[in-house]
Amino acid sequence: MKALIIIDMQNDFMPGGALAVPGGDQIIPLVNKLQEKFDLVIATQDWHPENHSSFADNHHDKEDFDTTIIDGVEQTLWPVHCIQTTDGADFHPHMNAAKIEAIFRKGTDPKIDSYSGFYDNAHKKSTGLAGFLKGKGITSLYFCGLAAEFCVSYSVLDALNEGFKVTLYEDATRALDSDAFDLMKDKIYEKGGRIKLAEELV
Repeated sequence: MKALIIIDMQNDFMPGGALAVPGGDQIIPLVNKLQEKFDLVIATQDWHPENHSSFADNHHDKEDFDTTIIDGVEQTLWPVHCIQTTDGADFHPHMNAAKIEAIFRKGTDPKIDSYSGFYDNAHKKSTGLAGFLKGKGITSLYFCGLAAEFCVSYSVLDALNEGFKVTLYEDATRALDSDAFDLMKDKIYEKGGRIKLAEELV
C-alpha cells in the first residue's frame, strides 16, 4: 500500500509569501496530477503560534536566517510565517485539496521547531503521522512539496527511519538553497531512499 505525502504547500512559502521558496507555485499543477495516482493523500501544514522560538522577531538580538541554540538544538531563525489560522498558513488556492484525507500540523509548540511531518527537530514528540500510516497498512511513501532541503527532506529521512519505503519526487519540490538540497539528497540515498521524477508517473 502506498500514500502521497504533500509537504507544506502553503501561501507563505509561495512567491510573495513571508518565507517564499523560489518557484514554489510552479509545482502546483504537478502536485495536483500526482494526487490522481494515489488512493491515500496526506498533507502537512506548518502551524505556528505567534510566539514561536524559531522566529527571528522573537529574539531581540537576531536577524532573519541567523542561527542560534534553543534548548540544546541548533535553530535557523526564520521570518514570521504560517501563523495559525492566517491566510499565510492556508494551502495555496490552486492546489487541489479534495483528495486530502488527513492534515498533520507541525510547529505548534512554541519552544521547538518541527521541519519533519513526523517529529519535532529534537525527536521528542511525534505528530502521530507514522502510526496513522501504519494503521492504514501503508508501506511505501511518496513525497512532494516545500521546501525541499528542509521540511521535505527531514520528512523523508524520518519516514526512512520509521521503516517505510520512500520516494522523493524531485521535480515536485523546490528548494530555498539548491546546494543544501544536494547535501540532503546524498543523505536520502545513504538511508536507502529513492529520488525520481513525477513526470514519469503522470
